[in-house]
Amino acid sequence: MDIEKLADEIIAGKRLKRGDDLSFLITADLDQMRDGADRIRKALCGDKVDLCTIISGRGGRCGENCKFCAQSAHNHTHCDEFEFRDENEIIEEAKSNQEEGVDRFAIVDSGYGPSDADFEKIIHVIERMHKELKIELCCSLGFMTSEQFHRLHMAGVTGIHNNIETSRRFFPHICTTHTFDDKIANIKRAQNEGLAVCSGGIIGMGEDWDDRIDMAITLNELGIRSIPVNSLMPIKGTPLEDRPRLTEDDILRTIAIFRFINPEADIRLAGGRALMADNGRCTFSSGASASITGNMLTTSGSTIKQDKEMLAELGRDTTPDWERPEEDRWDYKYKYREEAV
Repeated sequence: MDIEKLADEIIAGKRLKRGDDLSFLITADLDQMRDGADRIRKALCGDKVDLCTIISGRGGRCGENCKFCAQSAHNHTHCDEFEFRDENEIIEEAKSNQEEGVDRFAIVDSGYGPSDADFEKIIHVIERMHKELKIELCCSLGFMTSEQFHRLHMAGVTGIHNNIETSRRFFPHICTTHTFDDKIANIKRAQNEGLAVCSGGIIGMGEDWDDRIDMAITLNELGIRSIPVNSLMPIKGTPLEDRPRLTEDDILRTIAIFRFINPEADIRLAGGRALMADNGRCTFSSGASASITGNMLTTSGSTIKQDKEMLAELGRDTTPDWERPEEDRWDYKYKYREEAV
């Protein structure tokens, strides 16, 4: 396969899809894959890098049995457990992130879904942030009803995060308390509300390359426009604590594959940056166009300021959309594609 020619064809409108023989993506020269992915990124996404931050609204005691997760009560990680944070603490963190020029801020909750009491607290804090701040607001709250998604949307949330984690085939090896189809149904409920969905997964959990390709295709079929790629950092006390750590080359190839299959999406550098030299700098010349960042993000290893300085050195633009004139914003990348569902 001529990777340079394929990149040109994708820029011109060709799309890789389920049923195509994509085995060449696993064996193609890595430097050519990275170069092609970066050209696709520049042509179809530009030099804007979308930065998001998160805060844990409630920690620990999750009843789901995801094998990778420190928050699961099925695992023995001795993670911090706490009830829902004081809303002023959440708002102050969001305000600080806004002042540092971050695009979007998300509340993350552990568990299958928020309790009724916690959900009302979330609605109230979202309403306050929407009124008092400019930063885009997102949530990662697990499984919710259509009515809950609607209330979040009306309160000011524009994006929902819900990872599919891996391929349909491999998912039962990672979690059995909910199904892959449960994930898909939850994503579609959010999309039907008109919310943008950020969804990706974790590599390095024991899946093979075909699973990674299948995950990328599924996300494309769902019309996902923000795809976080996490690299497993094995956590002591989880069933995956002895998994070998991924190589940098494997991470870079995965980023490039996701860009070839999802050419118009934001491929978002997420957990596991410490596995790479310079905290993942090279991913931004391999197809990545977005990142989770943040001074509270323990998986990052760098601050918002350091990330913005690194990206500026690479010639990338981190001006948040909420600072731009309406006509120059990139919000179209997060809008729900009706034809995808």
